[in-house]
Amino acid sequence: MKKWMFVIFPGILLLIFLFFYHQTTTMREAREQAHAEAVAQQKAADAAHKQMIEDKARQDAATRAADAAADEAKKEADAEAKKKAEHDKIQGETDKYTAEVERYTSDITALQLQLDALKKQEDQDNRAEFDLEKRVQDARVTERSAEMDIQRMVDMIATRASQSYLTRMPPPPPAKSSD
Repeated sequence: MKKWMFVIFPGILLLIFLFFYHQTTTMREAREQAHAEAVAQQKAADAAHKQMIEDKARQDAATRAADAAADEAKKEADAEAKKKAEHDKIQGETDKYTAEVERYTSDITALQLQLDALKKQEDQDNRAEFDLEKRVQDARVTERSAEMDIQRMVDMIATRASQSYLTRMPPPPPAKSSD
């Protein structure tokens, strides 16, 4: 039996080993399968989480893009409104100054017409003054001629009267002598 001990004892140990090995292998396979399922569930959860994060990132990107577009549109609208306000201001000033230029032009035209009328009136007044002065000079010349005529007539009458016998004094009577 001694010889059989060398076969039986290791055979029994082999059977015990195989029993524990088979149990351990079964548990290990169950653990591996559970681990694989857990990993698969974790991967599915990670994929779902990743998909959710990507969807949220897309939504955030779309929201940011919409906000950026709205901000850009607002900036453009503000810039356009500012340009329009500046344009309206410049147009208003242009219209104002154009109206002033037209008003000043009409004032200049009216003043020019008034100046022309006044110059014409001045010429007429000067001509009338000249004519009146000419008439005064003519009247003076006529008066002077009339005075000279009167003086000549007086001289002529005086000369005739001095030569006339009627105007001579009679000779004094002869003086009576008292002798």
